[in-house]
Amino acid sequence: MASTKLEISELDFDAIKVNLKNFLSQQAEFSDYNFEGSGFAILIDLLAYNTHYLGFNANMLANEMYLDSADIRANVVSLAKMLGYTPSSAKSPVASVDINVNDATGTTLTMDKNTTFTTSVDGTTYNYITNEDITTSPVDGVYKFSNVSLFEGTPTTFRYTVDEQDPDQKFIIPSVNADTATLKVKVQTSLQDTSSSVYSQVTGLTKLSAESNIYFLNETDTGKFQVTFGDGILGRKPKQGNIVILEYVVSNKSQSNGASSFTPAGSIGGFSNITVTTKSVSQGGSEPESKESIRFNAPLQYTAQDRAVTTSDYETKVRSVYPNAQSVSAWGGEDDETPVYGVVKIAIKATSGSTLTTQTKSDIVDKLKEYNVGSVTPQIVDPEITSILLTTNAKYDAAATTKDSETLKSDIITALNTYNTNTLQKFDSVFRYSKVVKLIDDSDTSLLSNITTLKIRKSFTPTLNSSLKYNVYFRNALYNPHMGHNSTMGGILTSTGFKVNGSDFEQFLDDDGQGNVRRYYLSGATRVYTNTTQGTIDYSSGAITINSLQVTSISNIRGSASSVIELTVQPSSNDIVPVRDQILEIDITNSTINVVKDTFVGGASDAGVGYTTTSAY
Repeated sequence: MASTKLEISELDFDAIKVNLKNFLSQQAEFSDYNFEGSGFAILIDLLAYNTHYLGFNANMLANEMYLDSADIRANVVSLAKMLGYTPSSAKSPVASVDINVNDATGTTLTMDKNTTFTTSVDGTTYNYITNEDITTSPVDGVYKFSNVSLFEGTPTTFRYTVDEQDPDQKFIIPSVNADTATLKVKVQTSLQDTSSSVYSQVTGLTKLSAESNIYFLNETDTGKFQVTFGDGILGRKPKQGNIVILEYVVSNKSQSNGASSFTPAGSIGGFSNITVTTKSVSQGGSEPESKESIRFNAPLQYTAQDRAVTTSDYETKVRSVYPNAQSVSAWGGEDDETPVYGVVKIAIKATSGSTLTTQTKSDIVDKLKEYNVGSVTPQIVDPEITSILLTTNAKYDAAATTKDSETLKSDIITALNTYNTNTLQKFDSVFRYSKVVKLIDDSDTSLLSNITTLKIRKSFTPTLNSSLKYNVYFRNALYNPHMGHNSTMGGILTSTGFKVNGSDFEQFLDDDGQGNVRRYYLSGATRVYTNTTQGTIDYSSGAITINSLQVTSISNIRGSASSVIELTVQPSSNDIVPVRDQILEIDITNSTINVVKDTFVGGASDAGVGYTTTSAY
């Protein structure tokens, strides 16, 4: 009896084709038919292709229904919208400057919105503008505009006339690279009546009324942003003939990050003798939010709702108000080594730029205030870098490769750089020793083994000519197998050099293995201790305290002038964990990587006799 059952579980083209042939060959009408050698094969191919396409599209359709699996940006955005999440637009870099108008007169001076300043980055000229009118009065005859925010980009205005007869009318910002943070929405009464009202972007629905001048902002399926107004119940509804005015800045995104010098493109209030002093270089320019970021942030935003209570709420809100954040860590001030109550501390590592400027921090705090619960105060702090210094001794089989030791060393460095970028340099990224050892071994098939040890390093910035106390927190246990460990050799602590008040000798720090930090200078190779109780070192917590240190000058570090003193220690564990505001990174430049031929596998006459290994400690 011929089977009439068709196998339908396969979605692969070739498997579908085989199933169709098997099905037809079992039918009496085609029992002796040669499917490969006939025109009928074309029809089977056609059926297989059609089935494959339908199966593929069905799978794609199913994937696009869920935020976790959707790939098409428009679908990711739409699914995020159901969670109340609006992706971030392209962002303009922002600089903070002081502006003095030296030849001005009058009781007040106004710098108009869109006053333009120019700068150059990598040979390209960019325009920076003010985003509002600013008025100042002279102080001691000086007309000064302080802490002015300059936005990179081109100011743009677009107008729509409200047509109630068009149910499909949309108010779309036509520029793909519009920075919505600069968006100002106004509704003018009519062409004849130029009076207007300013509308604000909605942040919550609980306080809205029919008279609220608010708008909603959403990304469309084209990547542009759309402004939507209320319906007359939740928010004011524009009337027939009203003019919707959209003012915004079109950005060049991250291209001009780091601009530091600004020149006025014209006069201010008719006066042209202008001095611009940069308070903070431009930063924060970024691309529109990626699909991956939307997938990550949208559920967190939904969980946080419109308030910040937990530390994860603050981390989510920071990513929302500051899209240039690559990594965010928040914790209660009471968890610090020196507890501060009523404060939530937030460390931010930016995607572009180094540490955040004072103005940027202030702007973020201001935006977070509307989400605060109770009297909790957000405080933005800079990340603390903990450097990991590796000493790697690797052996390779010279018969298994044409590469020399320097090329293999370069391969190891490339692998470590990738690990730095992809795994470390985030607040929650742990340095896993076994992963790094394997990564070194796997950097080339000829590498046979490696023995790698590590130390960790932090720095502090002393205030010159002031006797002060300094705290350095490694927040990882330090190696000290017994009281007095390695005391005669200087313990586990080393430092870079400095000079102190009352001495011309270059000073250094070490420890005695019993919890005391000592200060000394070198007489030849001998350490002469000038203070054996300069501070304390807690081996269990990794906290180092330096008491009453009056530094007069700081020695160069690795041939370059420095403003910091570096402290290097040996950790108890080879796995290093970042805590709170810490970010880990392998200092590859100052690590030691040696790659040598393995004499044992090479069959040397003395193979195994002089074979050397290196212990972990």
